[in-house]
Parts: sequence; C-alpha cells; structure tokens
Amino acid sequence: MAGSTFGRQFTITTFGESHGKTIGVVIDGCPAGLSLCETDIQAYLDRRKPGASRFSTQRREPDEVEILSGVFEGRTTGTPICLMVPNTSQRSADYDEIASYYRPGHADYTYDQKYGFRDYRGGGRSSGRETIGRVAAGAVAARILKELGIEVCAFTRSIGPVSIDDSRFDRQAILQTPTCMPDWEASRKAEEYLSDLMAQKDSAGGVIECQITGVPTGIGEPVFDKLDARLAAAVMSIGAVKAVEIGDGTAVSKLTGSQNNDAFYADESGIHKKTNHAGGILGGISDGEPIVLRAHIKPTPSIFQKQETIGRDGQNRVVTIKGRHDPVIVPRAVVVVECMASLALLDLLMANLSARMDGILKFYRD
Repeated sequence: MAGSTFGRQFTITTFGESHGKTIGVVIDGCPAGLSLCETDIQAYLDRRKPGASRFSTQRREPDEVEILSGVFEGRTTGTPICLMVPNTSQRSADYDEIASYYRPGHADYTYDQKYGFRDYRGGGRSSGRETIGRVAAGAVAARILKELGIEVCAFTRSIGPVSIDDSRFDRQAILQTPTCMPDWEASRKAEEYLSDLMAQKDSAGGVIECQITGVPTGIGEPVFDKLDARLAAAVMSIGAVKAVEIGDGTAVSKLTGSQNNDAFYADESGIHKKTNHAGGILGGISDGEPIVLRAHIKPTPSIFQKQETIGRDGQNRVVTIKGRHDPVIVPRAVVVVECMASLALLDLLMANLSARMDGILKFYRD
C-alpha cells in the first residue's frame, strides 16, 4: 500500500491496522538533541484514546506508547524514531458479518475495488486507530515547534447545530469538557444534542478549529507547496475530514475586495494587519499573524439504525451494524488535527532553512 508517508524534511510513515498486533509510526528527519520521552508523547495520545467519555467508542485501550529507537539518554539521536502502541482490546468477532457486505459511509467498497481484498476487522488501515501514529509523531513535532516559540491549539468549534460563543472562550475547557469545546455552556448543549442522537441510534458531525501562533513570516513555498495548501493536504488526509477552510474560508466568496483585504500598519514592534481574513497566510506564505484553519468532520458512519447496502455478491440487503463506535468523531479528532497541522508546519519550517543565501551563510559561518 503506497501513501503511508507524509512530509519531505520531517517525514513520518504510519503502520498497523485497527485489529492487528500493534500500530505506530517511524519518524525520519528529527534533529538530534531534542529532549524526548514517552511521557511527552503519551499526553497527546491520551487526548485521542477511546473510552474517555460516553460520547466516544467504549473500546478500552490504554494506548501506551513505547519508543523503540532514535532516543538515547532522553535525547533524540538524529536517527529514525520508531514509536509503537500495542492493540490490546480487539473484538474482531464484532466485524465477522461485515466481511460479506459494504458498510455505508465507510471505505469497505473502495478498498475492495482497489485491492480485491480488505482487512474488515474494524476497517484495518481505514480505521480511526491509524491516527495513533499521526498523533505520536505530531507530539514530537509540537515539541520542536514549542522550542521555536510556536504554539498549535485546536478545539471543537461546533457539533451539529451547536457552536461555541467566542466571548465565553475558556482554553482550559478544551481539555476538560467531553466535547473539547472551549465554552462550558455550548458543551452542555452539545452533550444534550448528542444524547438525543444516541437515543435515536444516530451520529453527528462538527467543525474543529486550529489556531497557530508564533509563526514567523516567510514560511511556505509559493507555488505547489504553499503553506495553506500543505496544511489543507495534511488535515484532509484525516479520514473523517470533508472540507478545510483557511481564515474566513468559504465566507470570502460573499465579500467584496474592500471587505476581504487585510490592511497593513506599522508600529514600533513591526508590521501588522488590522484584520486577519486571510488566516495568517498570503500568497501561500505566512504573514506573521495567527494562522487559522477549520476542519469539517462528517458524522460517524457507523450508526445502529437499519441501512441499505449491497453485499460482495452484488445483492441488495438491509444491515444493522454492530460493534463499539463513537456517536461523534469530533472530540477525539481535535488532537489529530492539531498534530497534522504541526507536522505540516514543521516540515515547511525545515525547508525554509535553504530559502536565503544569508541564512545559509549564517548557519555555516557564524
């Protein structure tokens, strides 16, 4: 299977299946000398692991990471870093029946058509558990970004019809509410909405927002590797994401040029913009303002209502899916969006080291 590697300077390759023995990632291109231990990575994995609330799958997995290579005496060595998380709570029998049919909204049909064969246990590589490798690698990327004074923060902006009120923004609530909303009141309403959907054996989608601060100007390659293009590609590679917006996103199509343009001004601290409709990126290059992106997440396709589909034999049938599934993907996907944004940004930061001759001279001569 091609397509399991992301990045060019800081590259990651994820491996493993939902119900296989283990799942993980190999990181190449991490600089030597970074202070790193399992605890640094575990904090991120704990944010995405299942069973954390009644709104996530009740599959019980500790998702405990082990560093197999690339770290010695608490510091990275510059060699490939292999991170592994064992699968400990497989119930593959829950999926025996789906070997004969295609679940609506899942990758079952397309995998079968592409490979003529598929791992139907929990979806194999198309399972949300594949994101464990992304999060583990993203935790390492985020640690490097923090050393550079760059902070990546994602949160739930909306679930179904319930959106946060920015005037009530509480960053601590992101890690404390079961919805990952930074608004306690909106979270309560979203929880009520989800409870009603669960009673109807249905699911919900939502929007995740990611804000990145501290990014210097000049990051991003101006043609095919624009910063916004690489961020969008990184986030769109997450299975449940169906759309990505940068800055004002789709709203710009309804604005005039005078409304959408961000006016520049200068003061003693430097050059700034009065507004940030562009979301911190101009011409595919960071402009020094906070980078803002939003990922639109589809409803969990595994619902417990009867659904129409076809079998591998091509015959129409009605099915009821079994197993342990999230009624909403959004809260557990927040950290995945955060980590993929971190990986894309770090990769371009590294590429930027060769953008100017004066930078090369400074690095090698000073």
